[in-house]
Amino acid sequence: MNEPQSPAQFLTPEESADVDKALLSSSEKFLTRLTISSLRLLQIIAKDIGVSLDELTHSQVIEWVEKDAKIKREKGIDAAVLKW
Repeated sequence: MNEPQSPAQFLTPEESADVDKALLSSSEKFLTRLTISSLRLLQIIAKDIGVSLDELTHSQVIEWVEKDAKIKREKGIDAAVLKW
């Protein structure tokens, strides 16, 4: 797994502002932000393991998240992609 050069941005301020302006309920806005962020993370994972987004499987996502969690435990949160 490649360590990120800079912190991953899963939702830009502009995207968040666009969601805020949308005619959606609070729960729909949350789901929209989550969906955009998830897409961004899936793109990072696919690029990191060298597959197209269409080829990415749930098993690969699980394996990648496990590896990222291990990096966080062993090297600290700043070395991981996911900061939570």
